Order: sequence, then structure tokens, then C-alpha cells
Amino acid sequence: MSKSQPQGWSFLNKQGDFTLNEPQKNSYLYFPLVNEAGMMSSVTPVLGGDIKSGQNEFLMQPVSAEDLHESRVTRNFWVYVEGAGPWSAVGQSSAQATQLFNETEQERTTLEAGLLWHKIIHQSSAIGLRAVSTNFVPATADKVELMKVELTNIGTKVLTLIPTAAIPMYGRSADNIRDHRHVTSLLHRVQTLENGVIVQPSLSFDERGHRINHTTYAVLGVEGEGTAPIGFFPEIDGFVGEGGNLDWPEAVVRNAEPTALAGSKLEGFEAIGAVRFATVVLEPGQSISYVLVMAIGDDETDTSRLVEQYARVSRFDELLEENKQYWQEKLDCVEFESGDTDFDRWMKWVTLQPILRRLFGNSYLPHHDYGRGGRGWRDLWQDCLALLVMEPNDVRSMLLNNYAGVRIDGSNATIIGSKPGEFIADRNNIPRVWMDHGAWPLLTTLLYINQSGDLDFLFQEQTYFRDSFISRCKEKDLSWTPAQGGQLRTVDGDVYLGTILEHILLQNLTAFFHVGEHNNLRLEGADWNDGMDMAAEKGESVAFTAFYASNLGEISQLLIELQKRTGRTEVELSEEMLTLLDTLSTPVDYASITDKHKTLEHYYQAAGRVVTGKKATVAIDQLAKDLSRKANWLTDHVRKQEWISSEEGYEWFNGYYNNDGARVEGDHPEGVRMTLPGQVFGIMGGVATDEQVVKISAAVDRYLLDPQIGYRLNSRFEGIQQNMGRAFGFAFGHKENGAMFSHMTVMYGNALYKRGLVKEGRAVLDSVYQLSSDFDKSRMYPGVPEYINAKGRGMYQYLTGSASWLLLSVLTEVYGVKGRLGDLVLAPKLVKEQFDEQGIAAVTTLFADHKLRIIYANPEKIEYGSYQIKGVTIDGESEAFSSEDGAAIIERAVLRHLAEGEVHTITVSLG
Repeated sequence: MSKSQPQGWSFLNKQGDFTLNEPQKNSYLYFPLVNEAGMMSSVTPVLGGDIKSGQNEFLMQPVSAEDLHESRVTRNFWVYVEGAGPWSAVGQSSAQATQLFNETEQERTTLEAGLLWHKIIHQSSAIGLRAVSTNFVPATADKVELMKVELTNIGTKVLTLIPTAAIPMYGRSADNIRDHRHVTSLLHRVQTLENGVIVQPSLSFDERGHRINHTTYAVLGVEGEGTAPIGFFPEIDGFVGEGGNLDWPEAVVRNAEPTALAGSKLEGFEAIGAVRFATVVLEPGQSISYVLVMAIGDDETDTSRLVEQYARVSRFDELLEENKQYWQEKLDCVEFESGDTDFDRWMKWVTLQPILRRLFGNSYLPHHDYGRGGRGWRDLWQDCLALLVMEPNDVRSMLLNNYAGVRIDGSNATIIGSKPGEFIADRNNIPRVWMDHGAWPLLTTLLYINQSGDLDFLFQEQTYFRDSFISRCKEKDLSWTPAQGGQLRTVDGDVYLGTILEHILLQNLTAFFHVGEHNNLRLEGADWNDGMDMAAEKGESVAFTAFYASNLGEISQLLIELQKRTGRTEVELSEEMLTLLDTLSTPVDYASITDKHKTLEHYYQAAGRVVTGKKATVAIDQLAKDLSRKANWLTDHVRKQEWISSEEGYEWFNGYYNNDGARVEGDHPEGVRMTLPGQVFGIMGGVATDEQVVKISAAVDRYLLDPQIGYRLNSRFEGIQQNMGRAFGFAFGHKENGAMFSHMTVMYGNALYKRGLVKEGRAVLDSVYQLSSDFDKSRMYPGVPEYINAKGRGMYQYLTGSASWLLLSVLTEVYGVKGRLGDLVLAPKLVKEQFDEQGIAAVTTLFADHKLRIIYANPEKIEYGSYQIKGVTIDGESEAFSSEDGAAIIERAVLRHLAEGEVHTITVSLG
């Protein structure tokens, strides 16, 4: 990628640690802290944000993006300085707020952060005091966040300080923000212990009903190596005082004596972990440190154990180093080296993002103020793309479990539960089918098979999801009850099992026959663009018609390779499926929409509520031919019928039909209408011819490229478009209405690389990097956002599927490191600027159970398109390789014999 000089943050080292001056002068900044035990935190430059372990367990009050500058709730640490008064070590006080825009202010703040820790350095030259506040969530089995505050006298006078930590303890479900906020405070049972404050509400009031509460919240603190606090202010009212607030609390401002000692109890009031430490005198240059433990536990939570395990400065420092090492090791499995070290370090944070989404789900960060922590169907499959590269050992079982969410009608459960194989029809039990959902599993499964060579996975058996919704949620089976279980059964009452191949076939075949009046696949509830959700009757998605066309072709090719490599000639499929494999008996006229509908209805009648459980044996070559015929028909259909041109002479694919049955894209009285999804999948899957790809690229640059915010998701349509979807109710340039939506932009770049338009593909991916890292506009920490809004601000940071696609695109397309049925393929598409001064570009990745460092040596810096692979060495020894279309292919057997536990170097000479 090209050089970028961010005006805000800058990297400190190759591990991706970064620093930012005066972070509090930027709105909407937040940083994630998390562990595998389930502790999830967000922290801002003034230590706002929240702490939680789930929808119903928030230690700090839940925050949305707007709360970040509206709320006074922070992890505050107050210091009453004799002779100077109250001072917030994190900069969050009424007095400090008045100086925020004062150019002559005497306070300075610096942020430092890394994987995964957050440090704020705040100092006052007027007082002569510096505070360094460090927060992280340790990689342990406990749901705890740790915070250390180090106070240092940086002046010339002796300072007398009275420290008070102050962390409001919300202690209940996020639902209670607007559902009985006060009433649920009456449930609070608060105790003060030797080291802090604990809250255990008597009951929980939320959507689950009124239940006995078993969750405990704690804020514990020590000075130095274990000195306990001298007292507490456990009630917010008593801490802030009448007329006071969290930014100017009376208990601190008046330097009041603690209202409670260890052993006190309080019931029925809002709580706060306000912990008073002993008065301390600091000589110039002298420091003192405090450790705070914020914990969420159960009835049996042993707070004394938490104090012993976490509440010492030396232990904090030890755990911090362990935490840094933990996250570095997790991300060292993928590491890029290029001519742009800033880009390489930025990619560290992109690589982290799929792991964050696995841990946070689609909720629990300030912009993600919706849902209840789960991930949707599409999200899970796309996150697996990155996990296949980063955490490959667990992916096979994950994929197998995911297929249990497929319904026999080709649709699927829309929400994945927290346990393997747990699926839910919809968050609100509302039936809805996203027509693109059936397309993604094959893409992810193909990546797995190509990386691993595990063709046997196709014949692993799995159940089907069953609920009351049938015929792609158009009908409801009133005879079904939850007591019958969530798995499809046979007429004999047995749980039905089908192979993974059968699941894949059903998802793609049912979609093929489910067409609208223009013979494209029906849009149904929406496709990838959730905002296209108001065209269920007559809407069609040409974009995903192209995707399914390429899928059918991919399955056909996979079956041919399967037969060639394994000698297998037949497969077993549910006998009901034969209806969908029409060429095996009576071929359907694919140009006849009526015939397609009849075929699908016949299948629904046969496999609606139960199946016979009987299997039909199908010859692989005949199955491959059937799929190929369908793929070819769809491809030809889209190429001819949906290819359009504007009055200016630009050409591209129409991507949609609206609920009036009208074509969406093309010339319009209010301006040319164009969508990016309509182009991406036609390019990516080979539906577009080489000539069409070039023309599409030119049209996208003309109608969708904005130099300020990059490649827009769509052009300006004007009007609300109630015949298309809610997206057009959003202001243009925001979210699904014309923003730079990173996910689709990255997929567009990926598609261009796949089709050989390397210069154009690189420009697309580079635009995402430049927009994200331009801090003056994006106002976000390193990483890729969900989208860039009309002002250029990065929105919905961290939890976005675009990170998986960007990681995969850079690895498999830019660096050209990919698998082919288990063999290693090396096909670099690096341009000369991406090599360093010595002509080296390298990537470290996992493949065939080994950690490989793949070095591309291009000492003469020959441009892409002119260099060829001249030779390959493994650990310094020349290695024979086969060549295909300019790529070097190394057989898996060669890699299998490499020594375990080492990083092996593959050097590819370019010339």
C-alpha cells in the first residue's frame, strides 16, 4: 500500500503499539478490552465506556456512541491536592472540562495503546502531578478488568494527596436503562469489604422474568503491594452530594470523610465503587501506585481470592506483560512485511478484528448498541474466513456445527446461539429470509477444503434445523412445537442426517428455482445489504443471482476434482432432492419461470415438515453436469439481460429489481443509479467476461468513486424508495445509503485482483487503508471501520466482517498465498512499491500445520506483470515446484515432512 502519514496516532513499534496526543479532544473514540472468559469492556480517553459480561450483566452503565460525550460515568480516579483542591487523574472533572479548548491550558494528555491494553498519561504542570492510568482485561479465567494508577510528583514542591477511586456500579441488565431503572436500583444489596464494594441485586428484572439474581459485581482496590483502603462511599447520592454530580462530587470537593468502613451494608440505592485511600505525601520525583479490580462473578465469587490474585502492583505488571504476550502470539500467525511499515502495523489491528467479533459478537461496543451479543448467520461464515488463517485447528468443528442451522427448504436459522449447534429463528421470532444466506457457506467451506485438502468433510453428516417455519418462511407449521426439538425428523420420528455436501446443494439449488418475474433470484427479506428490505414481493437481486451462479459452477468443479482425486463415483442424497436435480430425469426449461416455481413447490411438498429418510444414489459426473447446466444458464442470463449502459456510454450490470418489478439501475431523471454489490459478485465469480470487467471498473470510477470518502455503496437515488428498502431513508452518504461500506469495497478490490486488474484492485484496497488511517477525518484508532460516513469519519469500529475480507484479500490475492485442495499456491500480485528498499516483501502465515515465512525476493524491483517466479527454496534448500498460470505450486506432502515447532522460510525468487 502507498505511504500514509497519519496526523493523529503514530505507531511505536512493529507490534502495532501506538500513541496519540490529546485523545480527549476527539469524539467517539473507544478501545476494546476483552478475554476468552467473557469479560468485555470499552474504554475512552477519559476512561468512560462500560464493563459487562453479557446483555444482562453490566458492571458499568451501558453506553452508546452518543453517551461517550454525554455521560459522566467513567473509571475516575480523584486526587484531592492540599492547597490546590480536587483533580481528576483521567481529566474528567468540571474544572478540567472548562479548559478543554483553552490553548494555554497547563494540562496535557497522551494515549498509548497496544494489543490489548490502554494507557492514559495525564499531567498538570500547574499542580506538578502526573497520573498514568493503565487498563486491560487479563487473559485468565476470571471476568475482571484491571486498572493501575501511578501518581508522580513532577514538580518542585512536596505534594499531599488524598486519592479516591470512583467507579459507578450499574449492576444489572442493559434492558433496565429504560425499563424500571429506578425500581431495579431497589434490588441492590451493597456491601463494603476490606478492599472494596460489592453489589449483588436480590432479583433480576428483564425479558427472562423476575428471577433470583446470582451475579455479583465488585470494585476492589489496593495501594502498592496490598495496602487496603481506609473507607468507602458506596452510595452515589452520598458521594456526589445534593446538587453535585460525578464530575464534581461533594465527597471529593469537600474532602469529606468516608461514609462507610469495611463491613457496612446498604440496600435499595444506586451504588458506586468509591474507594478512599490513605493520605500520601510525595516528594518531588516520588511516585505511588494503586490497583483497582473490577469484577463480575457469581454467588460464590471469592473476593479475597481476587484481591490475592490481582490486587498488587507487581502482580498487575506481571499480568500485563502476560496479556501482551498472549495477544501477540495470537496475531503472530499472520504478519505482513512490505515497503510500508505503517501499513504492516495497521494490518495487525485488522487481523485482530475477526477475533474481537468472535468474542463481542455484533454487540457490546458503543456504536454496536443493538442486538444481544449474538452473531448473524452471514457474520459467522465470513468471520471463519479469517479464523481459517489464524485459528485453523478449531474451524472444522465450527463449520460442521454451523451447518446444523440449515433448514431442509434451503433457508436457515438467522441467529447463532452461544453454544455449538444452538440456533434461533430470529431475535424477535419474526420469520425472515435473507436470500444471500445460502451463498456464503460454500465460499467458506471451499477455503477450508483448499487450505486443508479435507475432501472427506463434504461427507461428514449433520442434522437440519427445524422450527415452525417452512417453505422459506412463507408458511407456518402450526403442528410444530418447541417440545419436538429443533432438528428435522423423518416420518418414523428419527433425527435426519445429511452430508455437508447435501446441505450445500440444498442451499444453492432451492435458491436457483426461487426466481422473480425477470428470472433472477428473488430478493425476499433482503440480501447482503440489509437495507434492501422492502421488496419482498417483486424484488430481485441480480447481484446474488451472479453469486449463486458462480457457486453452482464451483460445486460442479469441486465434484469433478473429488472424483479425480478420490475415485469416488457416487454420492447419496435425500431422495426428495432429486426433484431439484431435474436433468437426471425430466429437464426443466430454465427460461420458464412457471416451471421453476412448480419444481420448487413440488420439492416443498415432499420435504416440508418431515422427510422419508431414504437416500438416492447419484452419479457424481451426472450431478456435476446438472450443476454446470444451471450455472451456465444463470451466467448467460445475467450477462445478456442485465447488462446496461448509460447515456454517457458507461456499461455495467443492473443489480436489483424493486417491489414494482422495475429495474433499479441505469439512467434516471434524477441522476444515474448504480450499486456496487451489483458489480462485485459478477466480477468475483466469473459471470462478467474479461471485457465486461474492464467496463465495470470504468463505470464504478465514474459513478461511485468519491475522492473524499472512497467507493460508495451506491449513487444518489433521491427519495425514500419505499419500493426498495429502508436504506434509502438514511441520509445519503451514511451507512447502507451511499457510504463507503468497507465490506463491499474490500470485496470489490478482491474481485478485481481475482480477475487480473491488479492496478485497479490495489487502488480500491489502498483507498480503504488511506481513509481509515487519515485520523484528521476518520477519528478512529488503527483498524478498518464498518463504513466511512459523509464527513469521512470511521463508524462502527472493530466489529465488522470487512476485516476478515481485507485480511484474506491481502494474504491470498496481494501476496498470493493460498491453498488448492491442500497444496500451497504462491501467485504474488505485488507491485514494485510494495517491496522494501532491498526488494523484499514477506508474509508469515499458517499452512499445513506449519508456520511459514514466505519471502518474495525482487531485488531489481520489477513491476507486476513483468516478473516471473524463477525459483523456490525452503529453509535455504532448492525446491522443485509445478507451475500453472505463473503460480508456483508446492505439494502438501513436501510441507508435511517439515520439522514441527519451527518457522520455516520459503523464498520465492522473482525475475
